[in-house]
Amino acid sequence: MPAARRSQAVPHRTAGRSIRDDRHDAAVPPPSYSALSLYAGAGGLDLGFLEAGFEIVWAIDSDEQAVATYRANLGAHIACGELPGTAPPAELTPDVVIGGPPCQGFSVIGRMDPSDERSRHIFGFLDVVERHEPRAFVLENVKALAVSPRWATTRDALRRRAESLGYEVEVFVLNAADYGVPQGRERMFMVGMAETRPVCPPPSTRGHPVTVREALAALPRYGEPGNDGICTAKVIPAVKPVMRPTAHKGSLLFNGSGRPLDLNSTAKTIPASMGGNATPIIDQDELEHGAAPWVVEYHARLLKGGKPLKKAPARMRRITVQEAAALQSFPRSFRFTGPQVAQFRQIGNAVPPRLAEHVAGTVRDTLRAVDEGQQRPSGRRDAGRDSALALA
Repeated sequence: MPAARRSQAVPHRTAGRSIRDDRHDAAVPPPSYSALSLYAGAGGLDLGFLEAGFEIVWAIDSDEQAVATYRANLGAHIACGELPGTAPPAELTPDVVIGGPPCQGFSVIGRMDPSDERSRHIFGFLDVVERHEPRAFVLENVKALAVSPRWATTRDALRRRAESLGYEVEVFVLNAADYGVPQGRERMFMVGMAETRPVCPPPSTRGHPVTVREALAALPRYGEPGNDGICTAKVIPAVKPVMRPTAHKGSLLFNGSGRPLDLNSTAKTIPASMGGNATPIIDQDELEHGAAPWVVEYHARLLKGGKPLKKAPARMRRITVQEAAALQSFPRSFRFTGPQVAQFRQIGNAVPPRLAEHVAGTVRDTLRAVDEGQQRPSGRRDAGRDSALALA
């Protein structure tokens, strides 16, 4: 079983300087624990752990463009490579190993193919856990891995493997909208702890989620610097629209899979396939001037037997890179690099930082309770306060 230990000082103190410019609450807990990050992508999960007071001692991802974004925002401690070929330095003794192995093999959006080569990475994650013996680990993935009968055998094998390494394991399915993220995005978190049972992060915004309108209000106007990552994919009415009772839920009124956003609700899951017709749609007049949503009027007309239009009004547009990032809860100062389609992909693949911070904070508090000889925390983390990450 991994031995209890205090976090060691690490040399990578470049992280966090460029991402706290726009925070409303500058009080950040001092670094107390260390984390090693696998499949880090652009750094959404890592950003949440940094904001919860962790040091990221080493990180890795195989996407060169995501690695460039990570380095530009979080520091140079990330390697570009693929496990197991590029392994973490053997001398590292992190308190926590974190990561989101490739999920395409498990996703209901994909083929859910058990033979998908990418699916093997979840067991490679536990290989690193076995070698470095952290006090805890956090493995993030799609909801299907936690709930689908198709993956029951894989899920059970993961749990048995982790338990054989000395960890108590819990699997949580968390909705980002319950943790200050303006997006209905359900993800699996498998958490293992060597000294106590993992605790589920208590929701902070369940029943009163952050809306799309609230999230985008923090950005500059559309097209201005800071909100000028414009997606040029046209919004074209579908020739054969699929009708459901409401305009925003289930109806397919436009070309591609990008759906119009309900400004007064949360967004649907932001996909990694954005950049073209899969990019969500927004009504600029509704956003900027408070106009009645055009899509609701159009939907009502179609329900009454009206013919589909051949052209949508100019007010209907795709969201920008910065708007997509805001809907994932990245702070405004976070800059994505590479071609625009790569930036959209990095955003869609990321763990929402606010959700990540809640997970990280609960892991931190559980470790701290063990170190102080207390019982594990009851789940009342930072009562009355949402995430330290700021949208504005």
